[in-house]
Parts: sequence; C-alpha cells; structure tokens
Amino acid sequence: MILPHHILLIDDDEYVRLSGEVLLSQHFSKVECLDDPAKVAEALKREIYDVVLLDMNFQPGHTDGTQGQEVLQQIRTLDPAISVVLITAFGDISLAVETVKNGAFDFILKPWQNEKLLSTIRAAAQYSRSQRKILQLQSQQNLLQADLDQPHLELIGHSSAMKAVFSSIQKVGKTDADVLILGENGTGKELVARALHRASNRAKQLFINVDLGSISESLFESEMFGHVKGAFTDAREDRAGRFEAASGGTILLDEIGNLSLPLQAKLLTVLQRREVLRVGSHRPISIDIRLISATNKPIKQMVQEGTFRQDLLYRINTVEIVLPPLRERLEDIPLLAHFFLRKYAHKYQKTSLSLPDYVTRKLQKHHWPGNVRELQHAVERAVIMSEANVLHSRDFAFLAEGGPEPDIAPTFNIADLEKWAIQQALRKHQGNVSKVAEEVGLTRGTLYRRMAKYGL
Repeated sequence: MILPHHILLIDDDEYVRLSGEVLLSQHFSKVECLDDPAKVAEALKREIYDVVLLDMNFQPGHTDGTQGQEVLQQIRTLDPAISVVLITAFGDISLAVETVKNGAFDFILKPWQNEKLLSTIRAAAQYSRSQRKILQLQSQQNLLQADLDQPHLELIGHSSAMKAVFSSIQKVGKTDADVLILGENGTGKELVARALHRASNRAKQLFINVDLGSISESLFESEMFGHVKGAFTDAREDRAGRFEAASGGTILLDEIGNLSLPLQAKLLTVLQRREVLRVGSHRPISIDIRLISATNKPIKQMVQEGTFRQDLLYRINTVEIVLPPLRERLEDIPLLAHFFLRKYAHKYQKTSLSLPDYVTRKLQKHHWPGNVRELQHAVERAVIMSEANVLHSRDFAFLAEGGPEPDIAPTFNIADLEKWAIQQALRKHQGNVSKVAEEVGLTRGTLYRRMAKYGL
C-alpha cells in the first residue's frame, strides 16, 4: 500500500538518489531528490514534506558532518514540523547521535537495509503529521480563546418571520452547503451562523468569525491565508491564517460585501481550490471548511453595478437566509426585552427589576434603526441607570420624550401594587413622607418599613 507521504531525499551521490527514489516510490505517494543542499529552501517553499532524508556530508573531503548539521537547522527553521532522518556512514554514528539531540528524528546507516529505512520513514512521517496537527491546534486555540472572550447571545423570537429563519437553520444546518446571510446591522447574522454551526456535523470543531470590514487590504492575505517567517518585516515566525486554522470547522466571513474587487478575486481562488498559499510560500495547503458569509449590503444590486463579482456570489450563496429587521417583528420585542432584562439585572446585581407592559408597548412603537443590538444596549443602559425596582419610560432616553408615566398599575401582584402606589405617592408629594403616609393609608413607621423593603 502506497502511503500519502511526501519524502525529500538530499544526497550528492547519484547512485544513492537513484536507488532511494526507486525504493521509496513504491511505498510513498511523492518522492523528490536534490543533489545540492543549497536548493532546500526553495524546495520547502514550494512543497510540504513529511520527511527529509539528509546526507551529513556533501563536499569531497568533508567528513565532520557540519554541513548536515547546518542544513538540519535550516530545515527546522523553515518548517519545524518536518522530520529529518540523517543518512550517515558507520564511522559517524557518535556525530549522528549528537545531531539527533539537536533536532533530527533519527539516523540511518549506509548502506541501508530497506525494511529498516522504510519503517524509520513511516514513523518519522507519522510524527511529522502529528506535529503539524499540534501547530494547527495551537493556532485554533488562540483564535478560539479570542472568540470565547467575546459575549455571545441567543437567537430569540416567536414571530412568523423568525420561525421561517429557524426552519431554514434546521434544514441547512446539517449540510455542508455554503450559506449567505443577509440582513441589516444588529439583526443577528452572527447568531444565525453560530446556530448553523451547532446544527452541523462540525459542531465539535472550531467556529471562526472573521470581520472582513476590519481587515485592511495590506493585511488581508496574511490574516486570511497566513504567512511564513521572513515574508515581510514583522513576520518573525510562521503563522497559520484564518482559513487554515478553521479547517475541519466553520468560518464566517462577515461583512463580505465590503471586500474590494481585487480581494474578491483572491478569495474566490481559495474557495474554488479549497487551498491557501501562505504569504512568502509557494506550497499549497489544503483546507476543509464550511463557509458561511454575511453582509448588510444589497449584494445583488452590487453585482448589477459591477462592485461585487457575480461568480463569487454564486460560490457563496448555495442557500440564502434573510434576517428581518426588528421593526418587522414587533411581537418579538417583549420577549427580547425581558431576556435582556434578566441578563443585565443578573450582571449588575439588580435581580428585583421588572419591566411593565406599558413600557414594552412603548418599545414596540420605536423604529429601532439599530435593530436587536440597539434594544440590547437600551435595556442594559436602563438597568444601569435605574434607581427603582421597575423600569419606566424615563429610563429609556428615546421614550422619556413621550410624556409622563401613565397613572396605571404595572401589574396585579399585591406587593408590586403596594410598591407602585408608594412610588406614585412619593412622586406626587415630592418625597413628603407625612403626606405620602396619609395618601396610602399607612403610619409613618409602617411607610418607612415598606420603603426599606422595596428599596425606595
């Protein structure tokens, strides 16, 4: 059975190269040979190898192995995941052992025994691939930690418009189809993308959200495709891009409508080939991603205007999900407002806060240009600024202009009614406790105890 490993043999002896290539080609999918170690840098930029078989001496008369050690360090600098197996003569065993301590995987004696060579290469290739997996996981871990540091909300709604969205998520989530999510800012496009990821077979893998609108053109390729050490001034080490780190999982390309035409072309090439080239390298790296894109722009109109590539649009929108603005799902506002109230009342330790129906009815009359995100921030601010146990219109700046609070009870709960009555009397009599006590039919002592109880 031919294993899918890439092997590079570096030796200045033509017979060694020929016999090695004949043997290894019967067992491994790709075998290349070099006669000069000076060519190794170019080879490593062009191709990803699992194992390098490296002679320790090249120039005639050199037997101290220093050339092999120099090339070993060069290889490890260019690609630390490659396993290097040294080819050495019997008399150089002690030097070979020392070189293994400095990073080589193992060494093979000349003339080699075929089975010994093959078993060593198989083990080295397996080790190399495990090292690449570790490096990929480290890149994913860094991105995952950054993602975990961001606050995430739930996708909430019981309106007919949102039921249609939930239905689409249920149908499409289990597939690997590319999805384009359309909707105004603040409607919850990222939440839909995360719901699609959770519903997919990739749910246990990484979800990476990339805000394309925040990446400059000069950094786009480095951020998305990665770079190799020395590719540009600040490239001090090899770094995987977002596509490579997301391989096996889901990537959300948010604000895809903001990409310039040149960047659209580069993105299209990656999506068609499902492979990336790190900046400074010519080695293609295969990627396995579930693609979700999102934008608030009229992307089909942009195609007509020539500002968005039609072939890219075809590539990203196998399925299209359109999110309605909040003004078109008014029946969801009470549900959302109470969800945010619970969230922020707990966060700011004001768990006794309540939201009367008359306030939610006013919230439903607001236009909400910022959609759900605006409502979220409005409720959070109201919770922070409130000095009572009930949120009133005045706690929402855009509602306070609508006039005084209604002279109606917020609920039918006895305790809430008593609290509300005391609040109204305090407002009416401008805090005069004697007049308030007389108004609500309580003694001054009892009123003070009630005010302490309700935090008034």
